[in-house]
Amino acid sequence: MTAFLLMLAGFGGGLTGSVAGLASLVSYPALLAAGLSPVTANVSNTVALVFSSIGSVSASRPELRGQRPRAVRLGGIALAGGVTGGVLLLATPSDAFALVVPWMIALASLAILVRRRPRPPAIRPHESSTWTLSVGVFLVAVYGGYFGAAAGVLLLAILLVTGTESLARSNAMKNLLLGLANGIAAVAFVFFGPVRWSAVVPLAAGFLVGGRLGPLIVRRAPAAPLRVLIACAGLVLALDLGLKAYR
Repeated sequence: MTAFLLMLAGFGGGLTGSVAGLASLVSYPALLAAGLSPVTANVSNTVALVFSSIGSVSASRPELRGQRPRAVRLGGIALAGGVTGGVLLLATPSDAFALVVPWMIALASLAILVRRRPRPPAIRPHESSTWTLSVGVFLVAVYGGYFGAAAGVLLLAILLVTGTESLARSNAMKNLLLGLANGIAAVAFVFFGPVRWSAVVPLAAGFLVGGRLGPLIVRRAPAAPLRVLIACAGLVLALDLGLKAYR
């Protein structure tokens, strides 16, 4: 029964993660309810999240078309950030960082509502915007490898604020970059972290299916209401994490 419930949690997490970047809102509490300690739940959740990324990226090929140069440049940054975050998790306590996380998520959720006017394709983005995006991707990848709750909200907000791509194309890039960051952190956790494989396997199976369906929803859903939905979900998660961190 526990394995079945974790599979359902993985499906819900994969769906919300690929759409809104909030996979851990569903999966992390489910792992705690299954009896895992916070650190073991966090590590196991990161390993299972790799399969959500596999599903979402495989379904996002139409939106990723034409973004290869950007994906290569930002992908390397995401890998470096994921490694850094994974090492930090294994080497340091997370109590202090947990106090900052709710504020980061709340600001990112509000930032998603900001929409910039599209530029003509011939005009290159300003250099400062490029640097802002690179630094932002690295910091979110560090956070994703370290803890990860709502890392997708943070990354999606950065991509939307610093770029001119549509929500669907930005969401596809978000799924790819987070998949790289989670994947490299998961490699470290497999060798050095307390992974609970009996929980990872059913959770990963649900993540794979849910992650596959998410981009199909984003592709067909109207962008403006979806932005509001993502922002509201992020604020709810920020409030929940804030109450737990500061009580």
